[in-house]
Amino acid sequence: MSEIKDRLPACCLALLLATGCSVEEEPTEQEFYGEFDLANDLDKADGPGRAAVPVSADDSDTVVWEVRNDWADTDTAEARQAGLAWPEDSGLDWNEKYALWIASMTRIDRHDGGYKTFQITNPQGKTLPAPVLECAELAYFLRAAFASWHHLPYFMEAVDSDGTRVFFGHFGWRTASGRYKSSNLFRRWYRDYSGGEYTADTWPRDEKLRGKKLYGSNDDFQPFIGEDARAGTYFDEMFLNKRVGHFLILFLSNFGSIHLADSGNTFNLAPEALRPGDVMLERWQRRGIGHTLVVKSVEPGLIEGKLVAELASGSMPRRQPRWEDAVASKRYFTMNACGGPGTNYSGDEYAKLGGGLKRWRVARASESFYTNTIMPEDFDHWVSSTDYEAIAARTGEFGELLEEPDPGAMRDALLEIIESKRAHLREHPASCSARIAREETFDALYELLDEEFRMSTLEVDRLYRKFEDYVFAELIYPESKTCCWNSTTAAMYEIVMDHAQQNLAWGEACTAPRVFMNDDGYGVFADHADSLGRGEEWVAWSEDEPCSQRDTASDVQAEHRWTDFCSIIEDVVGDPPCQDDALEDNDSLETATPTEAGTQSGLILCNGDEDFFEVHATAGTLQASIAFTAADGDLELELLDAAGERVDSSTGMDDFEIVQTEVTEEADYYVRVYGFRDAINTYELTVVLP
Repeated sequence: MSEIKDRLPACCLALLLATGCSVEEEPTEQEFYGEFDLANDLDKADGPGRAAVPVSADDSDTVVWEVRNDWADTDTAEARQAGLAWPEDSGLDWNEKYALWIASMTRIDRHDGGYKTFQITNPQGKTLPAPVLECAELAYFLRAAFASWHHLPYFMEAVDSDGTRVFFGHFGWRTASGRYKSSNLFRRWYRDYSGGEYTADTWPRDEKLRGKKLYGSNDDFQPFIGEDARAGTYFDEMFLNKRVGHFLILFLSNFGSIHLADSGNTFNLAPEALRPGDVMLERWQRRGIGHTLVVKSVEPGLIEGKLVAELASGSMPRRQPRWEDAVASKRYFTMNACGGPGTNYSGDEYAKLGGGLKRWRVARASESFYTNTIMPEDFDHWVSSTDYEAIAARTGEFGELLEEPDPGAMRDALLEIIESKRAHLREHPASCSARIAREETFDALYELLDEEFRMSTLEVDRLYRKFEDYVFAELIYPESKTCCWNSTTAAMYEIVMDHAQQNLAWGEACTAPRVFMNDDGYGVFADHADSLGRGEEWVAWSEDEPCSQRDTASDVQAEHRWTDFCSIIEDVVGDPPCQDDALEDNDSLETATPTEAGTQSGLILCNGDEDFFEVHATAGTLQASIAFTAADGDLELELLDAAGERVDSSTGMDDFEIVQTEVTEEADYYVRVYGFRDAINTYELTVVLP
């Protein structure tokens, strides 16, 4: 989801200002501390927009790119040209062209497989896989990139800790009155190569930009570019205007999904107006965490009047965007946390948290000021930010508007989503967003299989639950310290799972496994890592995102709908481990159990095991047999002499095996019991002596 943080909703961030190749002067590196919150309170009605930055700012040294076009242009010289996804003389405005560009990006495999993502082509014809980003970062990156390439005005706004309106955009980092504090002079400090003709071999490099990374969890590596490539490297490869790359490092490090919920930056959109490039916001709290998804494609369905829509999103920790299929996407469009009815953990109405379908406001010049406003043709589809009834109704409207696949396909798609969340947890075991999304998808699976297949929750869990679901149980995000911890690793997942497996108990001793969470710290897991000789692989907790719950003594689990673990332990874990019988260890000739005439019951052969029994016989017929239930596992029998050489064997397929020999003089013999293909089974042994 993005896993999904809003990195600067209401906390202080130390941010090292960007530096780069000197054009006129080398910028001075310094630290800047600031808070950036909502500029427009969620409880206030939105409107056409209000004046922000003077148009005269376009002549300042803070400018990132030149503005030559207006979003409403359709018949200017540049607007009439063919572009990335539209023909010459298309008659479209730039907002409509943005939608075509988003829809045109082709589907590809993620760099290391696992799911589908997409690739991006810039105006110079250079194509790269989509970058590794968080969810809100992806939305900002796509919109800002398009605006910069086509010289369109663009900005987002917030307020700092002093209540000052702050604007990030094509004009740099500014307030209404001028440069924001000592922020970057992009035009003076960094180069713009846009006027030149370059190929992949001659593409200009900005080494300062290539060395930059995004703020946060040290997870913005771009492995498909190079082993040590970071976000700065990606931006250097994508943009001839290097100022844009330096700008994005700052912009993406300061703005999160909470700022997309701000009605000064986006506006609520009616479902029937849905198109590529819009954004879907999942918000389950007023401040902080949320999830941002970009509408990637919208197509007519097979049923007249229905649509098929697909979403794509980055995540936290950062990843290449995941392109969701129609089933997974519809789940987001219709879920309550995306601005629908109902309330969150604290009783806040989802419709009042800023979630749901949004469209970007467009920056336009009006009376010498830039204003983030709404295109005239969009006013008919604009939903006021305080019309909570209309906002909440949209999830139900999407339920009707979006085409429903057949139940079998829906089941398979939901199971694929669940497995993708498990896969994320195997790499990032502290991820609360993945835990929440897994359980939300299970809720959808329970409802689907109940309605369409008459399956109970118990039956669903017996078929589809896994042991790891219980180990990484869902936590309440705002009340759990673990949810702020983004730097956990695959090695830590292995350590936690090993601890859980080693502490399994069946029968009356069964309890649910210990959940990986903060319970007066994480000492039990760190100690287990030490016991395995893997102490250096255990990473201490760190506040990888703003964490108001940092001092919580113990995390809080969400209320679970699943079946009690001990009720289905054999379904999710398997049969209890084979317990050796009282005659062990008798797995070799040297450790064979001395045996006299008679029958011994309660014996068991475990997986891969062999049982040996020593028999002393005098002259006459020596006979040994075993009785068992072959359907539970086929056992075999051998009789060996004192040297271990086979005397007789029985390898039938019934519930009984028997061996014998004629003894001519007093001697020792051995009875060997073993499983066909390592079968496990109980048996009784009978020995008849002469």
